[in-house]
Amino acid sequence: MWRARPLLVLLLHVVAEIHALRYSNGYYYQIIENGKANGEIYFNGIRLHVESPESSVSAMQGSNVTLPCHYRYVPELSTPRRTRVKWFWQPATGGGPEKDVMVALGSRHRSYGDFRGRVRLRRSAPGDASLVINPLLIDDKGRYRCEIIDGLEDESVIVELEFRGVVFPYYSPRGRYQLTFQEANEVCEQQGACLATFEQLFAAWEDGLDWCNAGWLADGTAQYPVSVPREACGGTELAAGVRSYGLRHKTLDRFDTFCFTSSIRGEVYFLDHPLKLNFTEGVDACVQDGAHIAKVGELYAAWRFVGLDQCDAGWLADGSVRYPITHPRPNCGPLEPGVRSFGFLPHHLKYGVYCHKVRW
Repeated sequence: MWRARPLLVLLLHVVAEIHALRYSNGYYYQIIENGKANGEIYFNGIRLHVESPESSVSAMQGSNVTLPCHYRYVPELSTPRRTRVKWFWQPATGGGPEKDVMVALGSRHRSYGDFRGRVRLRRSAPGDASLVINPLLIDDKGRYRCEIIDGLEDESVIVELEFRGVVFPYYSPRGRYQLTFQEANEVCEQQGACLATFEQLFAAWEDGLDWCNAGWLADGTAQYPVSVPREACGGTELAAGVRSYGLRHKTLDRFDTFCFTSSIRGEVYFLDHPLKLNFTEGVDACVQDGAHIAKVGELYAAWRFVGLDQCDAGWLADGSVRYPITHPRPNCGPLEPGVRSFGFLPHHLKYGVYCHKVRW
């Protein structure tokens, strides 16, 4: 019997070598044992690549957007694979952990949280894992990660979602420099907007925004944009730019605020009415027309995105009186385009009114 041992040892070595080559979902791996008996995997097959033609995408609130993500194999496959697609989201401000957006495997998919029912994969061609969001909400901006998982392989790519919009200064009906950070956040939301970021304020300054009163930004700083240096705005010695008071105490310090809006859903219009109206009459007139009285953010969005141009002062929802000018002309305010404001006036005075009608 002792003569059979060499043959048995040989067979065991052959079996061990066969099992050392593993097959998992089409990938070939070879496990090599080191001196400590730990397995090290060597790749010996096709490679998964995940790409996006755009590292950042900009869109407007209320519209839809596609975040591009594509995957492919090298060398190219002759038959399709069952890959798992996962999308994650991280807020633009505040950081924090990633949150699940959706996961898809074949024709099955599941969405999560506030994205439920608003997201899908485009799948316009093989390897297309692009994420479609419809409609976009103001809180959707941030960092999105597309992850493709195939067996032991997983690759991902990052796409930033930014909002195209308009920044506008806002102060309390009580007067200048009356808002804590929380109050600033609330008044922006009440006007169909959110607190602007520094990047958004800087872009607005590059676009010509000039405002001499400091306002809260989303990061807790108080800043203001100056295009034309002057004594009343920090002096003429300082160059034009966005000037900062730095981080401020969110409950003790008080400033105005800078809001950002990107909403284009619906129509803002000056109500054609035979009479001038007080504030209460203006609210009722919009309701009778199947609309509601427009918010400040809605008027700014209509001015910036739709080109609303109306040389008639009208009530808005916050009790202010304003009008939008796209093409400056005599008797319509300054020579620059913008939303003109009369401020907060007594509600018994008679003006026109701007309404907002939602169109789905």
